[in-house]
Amino acid sequence: MSARVLPLRRPNGRRVLDVCCGAGGLSMGYYLAGFDVVGVDNRPQPNYPFPFVQADGIGYTAEHGHTFDLVHGSWPCERYATVTRWRGNPDDHPDLIGPGREVMQATGRPWVMENVPETATAGILRPDYLLCGTQLGLSIRRHRVFETSWGGGGDLVAPCWHRKGLLAFEHKGERAYADAMGCTWMTNLEARKAVPPAYTQWIAAQFLALEGRTAA
Repeated sequence: MSARVLPLRRPNGRRVLDVCCGAGGLSMGYYLAGFDVVGVDNRPQPNYPFPFVQADGIGYTAEHGHTFDLVHGSWPCERYATVTRWRGNPDDHPDLIGPGREVMQATGRPWVMENVPETATAGILRPDYLLCGTQLGLSIRRHRVFETSWGGGGDLVAPCWHRKGLLAFEHKGERAYADAMGCTWMTNLEARKAVPPAYTQWIAAQFLALEGRTAA
């Protein structure tokens, strides 16, 4: 799939702001669920497939987040990741989860935060949803935690199935891993920090179902 040729989907008339969007893995999931997506990142993202704004995520969310139906934040994870502790430099990376949560809450709109599992282990992120590629039909092991303004709930997913033959993330196999995630439009380097679109496509379905139930 090219970033310039988007897959067909059924629009739902809602807009999502994806903050710290990177090259757009999670943005694609929201798009496939029917949302129109605007991405924000403080670095250029030449392969991002949707409307993009290069800006500070906290500031842009504070000013514009209230105009969206849903706000998503993938605030930087390096401070909490195991590999950063191995390198001994977590304090070199910003702690934006607390400020990110505060600014999203202040919008008055529903919101989602995504990060590495270590944030849940440390009690920094509430694990309303913990997803792995094997739960969603992907041949990869990649865990991510999601905290939401609605607190979780919705469809059940099967436990992780870490079977033989799963693709492991390694530099010599980066292209195959990126493609297995569904991030085919990204470069290998961009895909290193990406999260499969299937995760937010599933999260969006929970949001839409619960929103409909609440409205009824």
